Amino acid sequence: MSNPPATFDVVLSPPEIDLLPQRDLPGSVAVVFDVLRATSTMITALGNGASGIWPVRSIEEAWALKEKRPAALLGGERNGDRIEGFDLGNSPLEYRENIRGREIISTTTNGTVALRAVDHAASVLAGSLLNIGAIAAHLGALPARDILVVCAGTFREAALEDILAAGMLISLLPNLRLTDSAQLALALYRQEEGDLPAALRRARNGRALIGKGREAEVDWCAQASLFPILAAMNSEGCVRVSGPQGVTG
Repeated sequence: MSNPPATFDVVLSPPEIDLLPQRDLPGSVAVVFDVLRATSTMITALGNGASGIWPVRSIEEAWALKEKRPAALLGGERNGDRIEGFDLGNSPLEYRENIRGREIISTTTNGTVALRAVDHAASVLAGSLLNIGAIAAHLGALPARDILVVCAGTFREAALEDILAAGMLISLLPNLRLTDSAQLALALYRQEEGDLPAALRRARNGRALIGKGREAEVDWCAQASLFPILAAMNSEGCVRVSGPQGVTG
């Protein structure tokens, strides 16, 4: 990891995400975290053999893409619950079986919107605690370039778990030039690094999931580096496992 990025910045909340389509990002690598649960679900699906994830902003876009790709599964949520008529919700535990070789069209309240907001960056990675080691290894091997971490948040607010993931990623990369928001993320992570599962359970999304009997989902998403995979969005807008020469498929 001898080639640190020029600048490491963190977008902390959805109001900032709204501005990203107008931001100049042609030379930047963007990493999107929606730890509870969209990007964790994507990494779980890809780690269990899904061939690709198509993140879209709206339910209408999902149905329209389904017409073009009828073999794909529909997955996603609104207000945390499976969308009516969809094959899957947004629980990573749903994506551990029966998805090998399948494409998934996904729409969620925050995560898929955040991914599409940076689709003009030089590279877009779907990030989670589940694959954070692979992300750090990839970023550390790159020539110097700007890195932008996007914390997807909850509705219109910042999400603790996403900021913790951003801070953890920073902690794994040496000699960074951090913006103020990146320094805040790192400081928060340093406070909580001793027990990330407990921090996720305390987070707003964690409490909401536990209240619905979904504590197992929270604990699943809190596992660091479970999957040694990199997930990158290609020029068509599909997130696939990325190999040494770039996005596969």
